[in-house]
Amino acid sequence: MIYLPLQSMSLEDAESNTPAMPIPLPNVNRDTLEKVIDWMGKHKDIPIKEDKEDEEKKSDDISSEDQAFFAALKQSEIFEVLLAANYLDIKSLLETACKTIANMIKGNSPEEIRSHFHIKNDFTPEEEE
Repeated sequence: MIYLPLQSMSLEDAESNTPAMPIPLPNVNRDTLEKVIDWMGKHKDIPIKEDKEDEEKKSDDISSEDQAFFAALKQSEIFEVLLAANYLDIKSLLETACKTIANMIKGNSPEEIRSHFHIKNDFTPEEEE
């Protein structure tokens, strides 16, 4: 279980002090949380931008640092980070993880996508047509 302090302090302080009460994160394991914290540490000085309804979203506008971050992860870890970002409501990380997965899919045939993501084809021949 991960322990987070109840008062405002830095993460380094939290690691050296034992807080009074744990905050459970049942849907996020330790390794994934460390990756999320690492990603957030690299983005701490980047201002959060407001989403605009009419703004076109593109999957190819991922920074080189974020591309390197996700390239260093296994496919299963990318999905774990995506789920953690969703659970923890970290919109910018969730969006970046989704764009990364979209880029994995882009330009591939349905059969290549199934193979890449280990998805069993359960369509009948009639449904396939």
